[in-house]
Amino acid sequence: MTTRGRGLHGHVLECLGPAIAAGEYPPGSVLRTDELAQRFEVSRSVMREAVRVLESMDLVESRRRVGVTVRPKAEWNVFDPQVIRWRLAGADRPHQLRSLTVLRSAVEPIAAGMAARHATAEQCAELTECALGMVANSRGHKLEGYLVHDVAFHRVILNASGNEMFARLGDVVAEVLAGRTHHEVMFEDPDPAAVTLHVQVAEAVREGDAARAEALTREITVGALQELDVLAP
Repeated sequence: MTTRGRGLHGHVLECLGPAIAAGEYPPGSVLRTDELAQRFEVSRSVMREAVRVLESMDLVESRRRVGVTVRPKAEWNVFDPQVIRWRLAGADRPHQLRSLTVLRSAVEPIAAGMAARHATAEQCAELTECALGMVANSRGHKLEGYLVHDVAFHRVILNASGNEMFARLGDVVAEVLAGRTHHEVMFEDPDPAAVTLHVQVAEAVREGDAARAEALTREITVGALQELDVLAP
């Protein structure tokens, strides 16, 4: 995914956002926009645009005569893909990975069962294609290629569920899958059992077997949590 910011204010965001997410600016810290503009060598208007983006993520709030204040972590928009990416890049990574993987384990099995009931023929075909792509990239240290198909697979499951709330979690799931790969919280090659399970989920969805699709997807998410126990305790 591309970064949320563009141009100069995008550069400011890519420096300031991760710093806030990492706790370098603890909750309650006041950020002076004039000082930050000087530090990043940008205009006040650029700095204000960066602050507006951070406000949209609920990371900060602006108050007249006070300045820009870092909000408590409990108030952050933790579903924002950019916030997730920033947190995965810092010391909060183990907690963030575990939290997101637990979310997946609660949502994706139900979504897979619903997909078995509601998926169109086109979605079934796409799911099969993604699973085969995962198989093709599961050996030879081709994790980036595997990731492309893995992300696409889970997006199809969430979309095919027919539930718009689940569908909107596609970016969240994409970020946790990408985070596992880019921060080396995976084995050099994907677990063969997990790859096989994805193929079986595609089959269950295509056959309309909701119970089997849900059970198999639950196995996938349980395995992902067990991987974290080994690789990111």
